[in-house]
Amino acid sequence: MKISKKEVERLSHLARIELTKEEEKKFTKELSSILEYFEKLKELKTDEVEITSSVSGLENIEREDKIVEFEEKNRLLKNAPEVKNKSIKVKSVF
Repeated sequence: MKISKKEVERLSHLARIELTKEEEKKFTKELSSILEYFEKLKELKTDEVEITSSVSGLENIEREDKIVEFEEKNRLLKNAPEVKNKSIKVKSVF
C-alpha cells in the first residue's frame, strides 16, 4: 500500500509539523514501506494463536488503599510558600 505525497502533507498538517520537500519525499517512502509491511503481516494465519495481553506471566500486585493521616502536616504547611484551607496552594496549570 502506497501513501501519497498529498497524504503525507495532510498528516504533517494534522500533527502541526512543518516538513521540507525533501522530508515529505523521505516520509512518503518510509510510511509506504511501513504500510506495505503491515499488508504482509495481514497474510499471517493467526486463527490458532491464543490471544494474550502479556507474555511474561507476571501479574500486578494490588494492595488496599488506606487513608492515613500525615503526622507532620503542620510542619509541612509552614514550609509552603502559600497555604489555603489547610492545603498548599499552587499556580493553576491551565
